[in-house]
Amino acid sequence: MASTPEYRDFVLDQLAPLGDVTARAMMGEYLLYWRGRLAGGIYDDRLLVKPVPAACALMPDAPREIPYPGAKEMLLVENVDDRDFLARLLAAMHDELPAAKQKKAGR
Repeated sequence: MASTPEYRDFVLDQLAPLGDVTARAMMGEYLLYWRGRLAGGIYDDRLLVKPVPAACALMPDAPREIPYPGAKEMLLVENVDDRDFLARLLAAMHDELPAAKQKKAGR
Protein backbone atom coordinates (compact mmCIF):
# COMPACT_ATOMS: atom_id res chain seq x y z
CA MET A 1 0.00 0.00 0.00
CA ALA A 2 1.42 3.40 -0.95
CA SER A 3 1.27 6.40 1.33
CA THR A 4 -1.42 8.96 0.69
CA PRO A 5 -0.65 12.57 -0.23
CA GLU A 6 -2.94 13.59 2.65
CA TYR A 7 -0.76 11.81 5.22
CA ARG A 8 2.37 13.30 3.64
CA ASP A 9 0.82 16.77 3.90
CA PHE A 10 -0.15 16.14 7.53
CA VAL A 11 3.40 15.11 8.46
CA LEU A 12 4.91 18.06 6.58
CA ASP A 13 2.49 20.39 8.37
CA GLN A 14 3.54 18.93 11.72
CA LEU A 15 7.20 19.51 10.81
CA ALA A 16 6.64 22.97 9.26
CA PRO A 17 7.87 24.91 12.33
CA LEU A 18 11.35 23.44 11.72
CA GLY A 19 11.56 24.97 8.26
CA ASP A 20 13.39 23.40 5.31
CA VAL A 21 11.63 20.02 5.58
CA THR A 22 10.97 18.39 2.23
CA ALA A 23 9.42 15.15 1.04
CA ARG A 24 10.64 13.50 -2.14
CA ALA A 25 8.36 10.99 -3.82
CA MET A 26 9.96 7.58 -4.24
CA MET A 27 7.99 4.61 -5.60
CA GLY A 28 4.69 5.57 -3.95
CA GLU A 29 6.33 6.57 -0.67
CA TYR A 30 8.12 9.72 0.51
CA LEU A 31 11.67 10.31 1.72
CA LEU A 32 11.91 13.06 4.35
CA TYR A 33 14.80 15.49 4.35
CA TRP A 34 15.58 18.20 6.86
CA ARG A 35 18.25 20.74 6.00
CA GLY A 36 19.33 18.48 3.16
CA ARG A 37 19.82 15.37 5.29
CA LEU A 38 17.73 12.22 4.94
CA ALA A 39 16.00 11.74 8.31
CA GLY A 40 13.49 9.04 7.40
CA GLY A 41 10.38 8.64 5.37
CA ILE A 42 6.68 8.05 5.11
CA TYR A 43 5.92 4.44 4.28
CA ASP A 44 2.39 3.01 4.20
CA ASP A 45 1.18 6.12 6.04
CA ARG A 46 3.70 5.59 8.86
CA LEU A 47 6.43 8.04 9.84
CA LEU A 48 9.70 6.12 10.17
CA VAL A 49 13.06 7.62 11.09
CA LYS A 50 16.60 6.36 10.90
CA PRO A 51 17.67 4.57 14.09
CA VAL A 52 20.54 6.92 14.90
CA PRO A 53 21.60 7.04 18.59
CA ALA A 54 19.73 10.30 19.29
CA ALA A 55 16.46 8.89 17.94
CA CYS A 56 16.92 5.67 19.90
CA ALA A 57 17.56 7.71 23.08
CA LEU A 58 14.40 9.81 22.61
CA MET A 59 12.27 6.79 21.67
CA PRO A 60 13.78 3.83 23.55
CA ASP A 61 10.63 1.74 23.26
CA ALA A 62 9.75 2.64 19.67
CA PRO A 63 8.85 -0.32 17.50
CA ARG A 64 11.37 -1.12 14.79
CA GLU A 65 9.72 -1.61 11.46
CA ILE A 66 10.83 -2.37 7.94
CA PRO A 67 9.68 0.28 5.45
CA TYR A 68 9.67 -2.17 2.53
CA PRO A 69 10.95 -5.71 1.89
CA GLY A 70 14.71 -5.93 2.02
CA ALA A 71 15.20 -2.58 3.78
CA LYS A 72 16.91 -1.95 7.09
CA GLU A 73 14.76 -1.46 10.18
CA MET A 74 13.69 2.03 11.11
CA LEU A 75 11.99 3.51 14.18
CA LEU A 76 8.24 4.07 14.08
CA VAL A 77 7.25 7.52 15.33
CA GLU A 78 3.96 6.88 17.08
CA ASN A 79 3.25 10.37 18.38
CA VAL A 80 3.15 12.34 15.12
CA ASP A 81 0.51 14.61 16.68
CA ASP A 82 3.13 16.14 19.02
CA ARG A 83 4.88 18.93 17.06
CA ASP A 84 7.21 19.78 19.93
CA PHE A 85 8.41 16.17 20.15
CA LEU A 86 8.94 15.98 16.37
CA ALA A 87 11.00 19.17 16.46
CA ARG A 88 13.14 17.84 19.33
CA LEU A 89 13.54 14.50 17.54
CA LEU A 90 14.76 15.92 14.24
CA ALA A 91 16.98 18.49 15.95
CA ALA A 92 18.63 15.77 18.03
CA MET A 93 19.09 13.53 14.99
CA HIS A 94 20.46 16.14 12.58
CA ASP A 95 24.18 15.95 13.35
CA GLU A 96 24.08 12.15 13.32
CA LEU A 97 22.59 11.97 9.83
CA PRO A 98 24.94 11.72 6.86
CA ALA A 99 25.35 14.86 4.79
CA ALA A 100 23.74 14.84 1.37
CA LYS A 101 25.92 13.39 -1.35
CA GLN A 102 27.24 15.90 -3.85
CA LYS A 103 26.03 15.37 -7.40
CA LYS A 104 28.75 14.86 -9.96
CA ALA A 105 29.18 17.56 -12.58
CA GLY A 106 27.52 16.85 -15.90
CA ARG A 107 24.60 14.92 -14.47
